[in-house]
Amino acid sequence: MLSRTAVVIPALNEERSIGKVLGEIPEPFSRRVVVADNGSKDNTVAVARGAGATVVHEPQLGYGAACLRALEHLKDDPPEVVLFIDGDFSDYPSEMPEVAAPLLRGEADLVIGSRVLGNREKGALLPQARFGNILATFLMRVIYRTRFTDLGPFRGITWEALERIRMEDRDFGWTVEMQIKAAKHNLRSTEVPVSYRKRIGKSKVSGTVRGTFLAGKKILWLIFREAFSR
Repeated sequence: MLSRTAVVIPALNEERSIGKVLGEIPEPFSRRVVVADNGSKDNTVAVARGAGATVVHEPQLGYGAACLRALEHLKDDPPEVVLFIDGDFSDYPSEMPEVAAPLLRGEADLVIGSRVLGNREKGALLPQARFGNILATFLMRVIYRTRFTDLGPFRGITWEALERIRMEDRDFGWTVEMQIKAAKHNLRSTEVPVSYRKRIGKSKVSGTVRGTFLAGKKILWLIFREAFSR
């Protein structure tokens, strides 16, 4: 069953970190890895290919757009489980077995790697990210009766669940959309603690005022939009 997993890594100008991420993905998860390049201007693509990953290209900027492009690539031979992890080396790829375990045992449809429950390097989770997590997960608990502590990018989901929730968001709302739709479709969701360290390079979202504002705006809009949609 483990051979039926795939790893998706959205990436934008991550030449300094993508090789480290790929190099630490354990067997058998490393057998099928798709890096979704989101228009990198550096050597991200060359490094990823050199490390054995399949690279697909999504020219439209957006985290969700990159993830959707990778899923489009996988759909001709879909895996049973898809794991998502960032390309900035802030997460620990070695913890993939823990994230995937509830899915592979058939105990969950969605697993979130919670940085809040796990060990965090000092300064790794910026104050604006911590505040956004607290606010978003509180609103989701009130509106959707969820028990999430994090919107972290390190996560896993079954292909069957992906087909049910029909992901659409193409930018900052990707993670929260997945968690809200999982709740609305009564999917079995759980969290596992994951470790977190300072990323290599500057965050495109929480590392800038503009990125923080746009991400926060989109996340809140999605939370309330989904509350009034079918």
